[in-house]
Amino acid sequence: MGRVTLQTVADKVGVSRMTVSNAFSRPDQLSQALRERVLAAAAELGYVGPDPAARALARRSSGAVGVVLTDSLGEAFLDPVAAAFFGSLAESLAPTGLAVSLIPAENVGGHVPARDLPVDAAVVYACAGDSEAVQWLRKRRLPLVFVDQDPVPGSAGVLLDDRAGGRVAVEHLLALGHHDVAVLTMNHRRAAPGWVEDPRAAGSNHVARQRTAGALDALDAAGLTGRVYEVVDNHDHLIRPGVADLVASPDRPTAVVCFSDLMAAELVRAAQAAGLTVPDDLSVVGFDDSVHAHTVRPALTTVRQDFAAKGRLAAAALTEAIARTRDAAQDERDDRDPVVRHIPVELVVRGSTAPPRPAGQG
Repeated sequence: MGRVTLQTVADKVGVSRMTVSNAFSRPDQLSQALRERVLAAAAELGYVGPDPAARALARRSSGAVGVVLTDSLGEAFLDPVAAAFFGSLAESLAPTGLAVSLIPAENVGGHVPARDLPVDAAVVYACAGDSEAVQWLRKRRLPLVFVDQDPVPGSAGVLLDDRAGGRVAVEHLLALGHHDVAVLTMNHRRAAPGWVEDPRAAGSNHVARQRTAGALDALDAAGLTGRVYEVVDNHDHLIRPGVADLVASPDRPTAVVCFSDLMAAELVRAAQAAGLTVPDDLSVVGFDDSVHAHTVRPALTTVRQDFAAKGRLAAAALTEAIARTRDAAQDERDDRDPVVRHIPVELVVRGSTAPPRPAGQG
């Protein structure tokens, strides 16, 4: 037998070429019984389906979306928060037939994936809007969805209510009787960990700034002075020197609200290594309700975010953005502005917070 083509399969089943094509690329257009007949005939003939490159060219669609990462690919998948989001995003996109391609924020080894990778749209996850990858994607005029950061004009966004999270964390500590509450956050512009001169200028990304701002809002409302301590980044080896310094400080606070559960867990371990008791000597609040909140003892009081909802909303925003682009290409008028969706947070109280130890006891 010569080369097997769409027409070969169509002739065997007694249907049109389009029917065979739909069996592979648009299964919703056929009855299940007919699709099974077509696929069975294709398998018998050794036909694997239309050439992906030719199909993408004909449809003017790659069938893939990109996810731009702020960290290296390896580090991203070590982060349980990022991994939970990616898992939900991929699962939500699976029924649409869209594949997920990972795009580093910066060029690697002279390659420029954001410029060269065939994708129909992209999610920009916790990555600066002025990064090299985002600049290339915008030059390509691809629809973008920004997650955990403010979207650029004309793009959709999915944002956690980080500011509310920082606020409810402090309000919980105030209700327990704490008056000396500090914030532990990250700033990659720092050369070394330390206290911040201007607390309102703390943080180097949208999430860090919003969580810190919410915490300071609650402290301001209570007439208290807020203090902020920064580490370089949200990685354990960069957190540990900072939390060791924080717990050894002579003006150590009685409670700390942390940027993440990872920071909170490292702070609890540092306090215990210094001979302190959590929560009697130091109350600690995390953020995310990730695996780190459950592996440290005592388990962390934390601000929970819904990772599954974040992935679902990002997937929905992507498919809507792609549809809008196709409508525009077909001169179909759509006056709707891209939507920015907000996800609420929830305080989860566990064993790492308690009223402060009375003065003179210890």
